[in-house]
Amino acid sequence: MLQVKNIVKYYGNNKAVDNLSFEVKDGEIFGLLGENGAGKTTTFRIIMGLLEATEGEVLLDGKHINYSITDKIGFVTEERSLLTKMTVKEQIVFYGILKGMKESKIEEELKKWLKEFQIESYENRKIKELSKGNQQKIQFISAIIHHPKLLILDEPFTGLDPINVELMKKAIFKLQKEGCSIIFSSHQMEHIENFCEKLIILVKGKAIVDGYVKDIKKEYKKKNILIRGEDLPLKEIEKIKGVISVTKQKDEYEVKIENENIASKVFTKIKNCNITKYDVTEPTLNEIFIAKVGEVHE
Repeated sequence: MLQVKNIVKYYGNNKAVDNLSFEVKDGEIFGLLGENGAGKTTTFRIIMGLLEATEGEVLLDGKHINYSITDKIGFVTEERSLLTKMTVKEQIVFYGILKGMKESKIEEELKKWLKEFQIESYENRKIKELSKGNQQKIQFISAIIHHPKLLILDEPFTGLDPINVELMKKAIFKLQKEGCSIIFSSHQMEHIENFCEKLIILVKGKAIVDGYVKDIKKEYKKKNILIRGEDLPLKEIEKIKGVISVTKQKDEYEVKIENENIASKVFTKIKNCNITKYDVTEPTLNEIFIAKVGEVHE
């Protein structure tokens, strides 16, 4: 289990991380979100022992992060960190040895992961000859070749098409089942919703949202109603107290409401129309992110 306890980090007079605390249990995928410059990268570097916190501590399985622990951590960076003149095999062997693995074990694991990602024939290809998507697969393999106890994923789907995103998801869930603690960071909120039960949203290094995704959505209260039908009284719906907006989305209308109680009032207005769809939905994580971050900046 990873424990981040009240970490603070200053760069001069700038507080990059502000009293941040969270836990990631074994086999749990945790979302760490924020705008660019919110403090995510600094937090990652502190967790990996690359930066020292001004205050607070980070523990992995009850031990402080040092060079005896970092071999248990894997990190997929947003920027590619591959040595492009090397072959795939040379690259993975290099990283595996740095993690204390024997070359025979590295080669065994590499073959398994190349098969998993459907690129078995690329073992002796140079990194620079691969597409961006396949380079991303190799970067992922380099981070998990040693079966880490903790895995940090910073925009792991960069450059991947939908088919390869599914392959990557399968690999991440495989590591989760092995008991790996995973921190997931992405600007694509649908990925966070698919993966994470718990999350934190950072603004200027401070957690402004913290908890289980289901609870965060419940506390937000605002809902969306998706309506499809003919001759809808849109002007009357807009006048209902508690209706925030009515917008057309392709062949249906989205009605944003302040809370679930307003849904019955909207339904009363349209119940005699020819309705083919009426669906009250939770707000998306993207909506919540924009609203919460926006509140801080106002």
